[in-house]
Amino acid sequence: MAVRIRLRRVGKKKMPVYHIVAADSRTARSGKFLEIIGRYDPLQHPLLVSTKDDRVFHWLKVGALPTDTVRSLFQRTGLWLKWGLMKKGSDETTIAAAMEKWQMAQAEKLQRTDARKVRRAASRKAKKKPAEGAAAPPPVVAETKTEA
Repeated sequence: MAVRIRLRRVGKKKMPVYHIVAADSRTARSGKFLEIIGRYDPLQHPLLVSTKDDRVFHWLKVGALPTDTVRSLFQRTGLWLKWGLMKKGSDETTIAAAMEKWQMAQAEKLQRTDARKVRRAASRKAKKKPAEGAAAPPPVVAETKTEA
């Protein structure tokens, strides 16, 4: 039995919420599963990803493979980095230092993203302003000649 860590949709229509589950790879997306190990809410801003870290690492240790989407969610939360360090056999202090460094980098990345959004909004505003303020040319009236 091949175990996959994947998403299981549980939300209402047009309002998706997903459980991160360990499931047999042959079952349907919203079918049977072995264990719920987390939750993902894509409509929240910022995205809400909560996991039971010890259970995630348990399933990874016994050979469960995450889907691409779940792996990217783990990368966003730092679990994938922590798992990689655990696989290499790093001690707890090394893992804690690496996670702290990763969190600092994520905070800087968020600040850069917010600054870029502000710059883009200002640029869009500046482009609109001259176009609205400039006098529009008088409308062209097409003249037709009628011969009698």
